[in-house]
Amino acid sequence: MSGMNGNGSGNGNGSRNGHRKQRRHGAAQPGTELMGSPLLPGGYFVPKSRQVHPSKRMRELLASEPYLFGPGVYDPMTAQLVMYYGFKAVYFSGYSFAIGHLGTTDMDLYGSVEIADAARRTVSALRKFQLTCALGDPEKNIAPRHLHIPPVIVDMDGGYGNIFNVARTTELYVNAGVAAAHIEDQVLPKRCGHIGGKALIPANEMIGKLRMARAVAEDCGNPEFVLIARTDGLSAVDAPESARGLDLAIERGLRYLDTGIPDLLWCEFPTSDRGPVEGFCSAIRKRFPEARFAFNWSSSFKWFNDPNPVTFRELGEMGVGFIFITLGAQHATAHGLSVLLEAMAEREEQGYIELQRKEWAPETDFPSRSHHHFSGVPYHHAIGKLYDAARLGREFCEALPEEKVV
Repeated sequence: MSGMNGNGSGNGNGSRNGHRKQRRHGAAQPGTELMGSPLLPGGYFVPKSRQVHPSKRMRELLASEPYLFGPGVYDPMTAQLVMYYGFKAVYFSGYSFAIGHLGTTDMDLYGSVEIADAARRTVSALRKFQLTCALGDPEKNIAPRHLHIPPVIVDMDGGYGNIFNVARTTELYVNAGVAAAHIEDQVLPKRCGHIGGKALIPANEMIGKLRMARAVAEDCGNPEFVLIARTDGLSAVDAPESARGLDLAIERGLRYLDTGIPDLLWCEFPTSDRGPVEGFCSAIRKRFPEARFAFNWSSSFKWFNDPNPVTFRELGEMGVGFIFITLGAQHATAHGLSVLLEAMAEREEQGYIELQRKEWAPETDFPSRSHHHFSGVPYHHAIGKLYDAARLGREFCEALPEEKVV
């Protein structure tokens, strides 16, 4: 399925109603080549892009799209929802992971192995979800969906230590099937780019981390691993250089690009104001006309109060190749659950019944409304039968009325 283009609609998918119609009939994106898989019964297919390495796929998308947008997620389920709705990239947010994994803030309080394992499980879950959707549910007349697996871009913070910590983390990410990662130039322990008190490491130390990440990716057999260099120079309060705001961020960005290592450059901005963004991109491109940028359309900003918020399309025209909203899934999950909890606190079981009515209303498209289908029960029965697993197969399922159970 296609991701989002500059006008907010899916390329080739038309309106949201078109999205639904296409999914119900199981159509693939035009031009999608399909193939069989030993992990599917005969007659079912997945896109051939399943066999394309995620880093290569990301590079292809960066080269062919006006920009690549990745909603921010923090676990396998939220990533699967991003994939279901046709987005072409998944951003695995460190701040979201800190909240979702530890219930804490973004101040280097989790380790490299923790986030690398979460990324590994997310990549694995997307590959499994592709198979689940490719089968659909023949018994319930749910048509197959031929979804591409979006490349996963993962936060590497400041590398969790020195260059050898960067080496270990990069190896874990590459071997997990992660497509890309970003490293920032903050002193450790780092903090969210929108929390005060940031300090910078020397530029040459940051360059060493970038060099190590590239060397490890190549040594692991993935020279196409996408590296994003981030600078917090704009709003850092302490640095080896004199604090010069945007000028320092530009200087840092140019030094990182001078190495030829980063594929994308990211400057963290303190507000939604468009002026600094335009100034940064313009200054960098004076020396590097083909430079591409990453941009955090941050959940820390009150975009609804901005009279003229910068659009994805405008960012793409500035040279931004990858756009992401760090905590989008976190805010949506907290909002949705808060609505349910408030309703159940007030109306008990009726609060949950109200949720189900919304999930199952005609013409809605909530893939998780049947948690059995979303998690792959029909797939497990079909493949279990194919591989002679005990007590797996449709004949072991109770014949229950569809109006009573999911």
